[in-house]
Amino acid sequence: MFSGTQLKTLESISSAGSVEATNLSREVEGNGLSPTVSTHRILDPVKADMQILHDNLVRIGEKRHPKLGAATRQIFGGGGKRLRPAIVLLVARATCQLSGLSDITDRHRRLAEITEMIHTASLVHDDVLDDCSLRRGQPTVNNIYGTRTAVLAGDYLFAQSSWLLARLQNFEVIELISMVIADFATGEISQSDSLFDVDLSLEQYMDKNFYKTASLIASSCRSSAVFSAASSEVKDAMFEYGRHLGLAFQIVDDILDFTQSTEQLGKPQVRDLASGNLTAPAIYALTCEGGDRLRELIETDCTPASTQESDLALAALDCLPESRSKESLQQMVGYVLDRLY
Repeated sequence: MFSGTQLKTLESISSAGSVEATNLSREVEGNGLSPTVSTHRILDPVKADMQILHDNLVRIGEKRHPKLGAATRQIFGGGGKRLRPAIVLLVARATCQLSGLSDITDRHRRLAEITEMIHTASLVHDDVLDDCSLRRGQPTVNNIYGTRTAVLAGDYLFAQSSWLLARLQNFEVIELISMVIADFATGEISQSDSLFDVDLSLEQYMDKNFYKTASLIASSCRSSAVFSAASSEVKDAMFEYGRHLGLAFQIVDDILDFTQSTEQLGKPQVRDLASGNLTAPAIYALTCEGGDRLRELIETDCTPASTQESDLALAALDCLPESRSKESLQQMVGYVLDRLY
């Protein structure tokens, strides 16, 4: 457990304010990225694809049971930018050019749906485990329908995604995405075992982030390249893009948990710390002697960690030909950093 001094020190992070925009802006501009690119601009190459995905997802539970249908409509109709399936579709369009394909395939589209189903199922289960009542500014499924229905809805999404995955009939992709579901469980158990562990290392924290966040993005990016019949080198590069982007995304997410309000986050502030889950800001804070350096630690230690992962994600895109989809994948990295301010 935390000592009184450690609790006082860590709790003061929540009032430290946001990371200074000027410092981060210099880092983003140093990567050749615009810190003000909107998601509308980023998602423009797959705008039509994303509408098809939305229409399919909101109907996913309708034929099974009225309550399940209502729960899935609540889940998929409650907002969210759906960045993960968008990344899958952008990788699909960017890698298709390398294989001479004129358009993405139905298997690319199904993969994007599977990716969002798996991600959403994990969020539903997370909300149950954390007894969370708010997600994206909206009541959670467990808050509206109760824990039993929420668990079963999450189970249904995992099962449905597995069925759709099998129908893709590609062993490499089945192996990749199936491992993601196992990684989620590994990440949750690792997190549970390390609650209130003040000796948690940054390496252990990053491993947990891979299992809980980056694994899905990395494997989905590689799988998208598989369906484009890309070379081994390109498939490896797309995995690395997704891995580093996912790690950067989670570091930024953990920083925002300390520096933004509940209204800005759309979920309770400092929820991780309250539940004993130590993230990057808390780990760095535990290395200092007093609360006067907390703001400096977040700015000088946590932020460079995310920009380092972002640089690696950008480098992985070098193998792709120039296109609007590649540009959007690059801008996605800038968007991840831009969330800090």
